[in-house]
Amino acid sequence: MASTTSAPARDGWMARAALRSAAWAEKWFPDAYVFAVLGVVIVAVAAMSFGATPQATAKAFGDGFWSLIPFTMQMAFVVIGGYAVATAPVVARFIELLARVPRTGRGAVVYVGLISMLASLLSWGFSLVFGGLLVRALARRQELQMDYRAAGASAYLGLGAVWAMGLSSSAAQLQANPASMPPGLVEITGVLPFTETIFLWQSIALTAALILVSLLIAWLTAPGPATARTASDFAGAAQAEPEPLPPRTRAGEWLEYSPLLTVLLSLLAFGWLFSEFASKPVVTAIANLNTYNFLFISLGLLLHWRPRSFLNAVAKAVPSTTGVLIQFPLYGGIAMILTHAVGSGGETLAHRLSTVFVHIATTDTFALVMGIYSAVLGFFVPLRWRQVDHRSALRDAGGQRTACAPGLGGTGLQRRRSPAQPDQPVLDAAAAGRAGAEGAGHRRLHLHPVAGPHPAGAGPAVAA
Repeated sequence: MASTTSAPARDGWMARAALRSAAWAEKWFPDAYVFAVLGVVIVAVAAMSFGATPQATAKAFGDGFWSLIPFTMQMAFVVIGGYAVATAPVVARFIELLARVPRTGRGAVVYVGLISMLASLLSWGFSLVFGGLLVRALARRQELQMDYRAAGASAYLGLGAVWAMGLSSSAAQLQANPASMPPGLVEITGVLPFTETIFLWQSIALTAALILVSLLIAWLTAPGPATARTASDFAGAAQAEPEPLPPRTRAGEWLEYSPLLTVLLSLLAFGWLFSEFASKPVVTAIANLNTYNFLFISLGLLLHWRPRSFLNAVAKAVPSTTGVLIQFPLYGGIAMILTHAVGSGGETLAHRLSTVFVHIATTDTFALVMGIYSAVLGFFVPLRWRQVDHRSALRDAGGQRTACAPGLGGTGLQRRRSPAQPDQPVLDAAAAGRAGAEGAGHRRLHLHPVAGPHPAGAGPAVAA
């Protein structure tokens, strides 16, 4: 007699590959700090191999270590503000409502990815916590048979795919905030508002494409019910409900549990925010990183309502900033070695890296070369704005101001140099030096003199 029980559907090859990759990563993948330190070691050894002295290399590292302190603290507050908002009781109730939507485990994985990416356009810190709490809420729905690992990975899609295209993009925020930028970078690039980075139509179109592709991959790689490992397969995972605020135990805690201080402080905070947004365009106001962080901190305070609840959230958020606090200084040290540890021939490692890519660039492949160059730098300096600094490392030996046509090199890459700063980005400088030697028959990067002064502000506007 033939069995009427159908065999479980076999996972696709992408899902099987994802399972193998997850198993390998769980066993072998180290902490991100290890990669940051390895980056320091590799860049230092490379600089010395090209003639930089150990003393010069060590000095460059030490000088750069503290160069990002203001920006490091601002990024730490992105995490704290996002965590405070995401863990507020009213937001927790909203998450429970969102968790009712999916009908299947695979659909839940895709759903988490979508919510995570949309949230990351507001704040990557908020996205991380909000996505994680959504996964926990969905995991309590055991009938979904949702793979806990795939859902957790989807919760990171906001940070892994589109965060750099959102309001908390470190590159876009830094370029829009001159007070947070190292003086040398301000001189080279000038101030770039959001309208020239994340709000370019090309950036918006790219964001939409990234979201669609990421959701497709999430769907194809999510294990089916037969191979899914739910939260119940992991001891203690995702089963706990949100923790309520513990009761007051002593008289001195009265103000900590009373909304009085929250109301008074919120009146001041939102009064300032109202004045700030009323006095300037919304895009300009939100592009100020201090204003952006102040908005999230104020929202977190108000949504928690009681100071004790807010303080508990901040205390839980602080450990999440350890990567920012210890790794960003290392990135600053790496960047300084790349651009200031001078080797043989008076050239830095950034100069040599740039020259390699310039020698294979044409007007047709310039955008591709820039992408590859940024990807290579990304292994050592994940902060994208530092890559702009590297690409601007060389000086125009002739001192002549030159310009490229807007849009050269891809989305939003434009050339605007201040009259006081004739510096020429490294790829353009090297190409200009080769243009005469190679002749008009080769479609290399040609730069043409620009008559008259340049507008204030300078440099390539790179989206995130």
